[in-house]
Amino acid sequence: MLLDVRSPTEYDKGHVPGAQSLPLFSDDERAQVGICYKEHGQEAAIRLGLKLVGPKMADIVARADELIASSDQPAEIYCWRGGMRSASVQWLLETAGHRLTRWEGGYKSYRHRAHQSWASPPPLVVLSGLTGSGKTEVLRAMSQRVQTLDLERLANHKGSAFGALGEEPQPSVEMFENLGAQVLQTMDSNEHLWIEDESRSIGRVYLPDAFFDVKKTSPIVVIQRSDEERVDHLTQLYGQANPDLLADSFDRIRRRLGDLRTNECIDAVRAGDLAIAAKEALHYYDRTYYESLERRKAQILCELPAHGMSWESIADMVIEHTTPLLQNHHAS
Repeated sequence: MLLDVRSPTEYDKGHVPGAQSLPLFSDDERAQVGICYKEHGQEAAIRLGLKLVGPKMADIVARADELIASSDQPAEIYCWRGGMRSASVQWLLETAGHRLTRWEGGYKSYRHRAHQSWASPPPLVVLSGLTGSGKTEVLRAMSQRVQTLDLERLANHKGSAFGALGEEPQPSVEMFENLGAQVLQTMDSNEHLWIEDESRSIGRVYLPDAFFDVKKTSPIVVIQRSDEERVDHLTQLYGQANPDLLADSFDRIRRRLGDLRTNECIDAVRAGDLAIAAKEALHYYDRTYYESLERRKAQILCELPAHGMSWESIADMVIEHTTPLLQNHHAS
């Protein structure tokens, strides 16, 4: 049971995955103490903190009782630096009969370790392919046999202008990094780690610079599907989306599609003909993809036709075909 005693806003911005919020100060109280510290010094700030916390000490203990009782794991506690806030709550809860371990260095040290996880991942392999090729589905099928990092699942976003449709709200950038670090820390550094070919941004979150730099030099495996299969997949993927939201997504790429093509796509969406809209959108996305892949053609390990195959069959083919290639690539 991990207790985060920072303010609610600090917790919402980012916290250790699984940690429960047990704030010592509200956001306003934390601001008051900070101003007092700057204007009147540490002793005055401590006394103000005691004045603010005193009336709610029993409530803090009661909330901790509930949280700790709900878990059979030992309780741990952290604040930003592992300083006065977590030390104070530790004293309070231990006085009330609990036993806790306080994190030295606090959340700040945790964030440092999270950044290290992103900066030094296992050797990456990038699964690529034209929009609608089913890269996400293939990667998830591959996860049964090889190490994968599902960046879109972590980001709650499919990575395009349409990527938010049908997804939960995105985490903050900081929380995305924490969730990814939690996965990366479980990986075998001696085995390849497969990821989908993403740009630096996935909706409103961003891949850490150090990780993206590693990705830019990693081998690429391209899967190839027919245009008809890609249109069918996109139609199924977004077929249940709200037409108004789908139209808004097309409008967001109007500058890239052009007014005529954008209006045609929106009209097709309104008419319920998603296949026509998907075909038109692919004109833009295919051009962008080919330009991107041309800049990285030296990284392409292989291109694998995958027409008429299930996701599981494609996953098996990718793994079996690339395993010897990756061994040779790693050795070189």
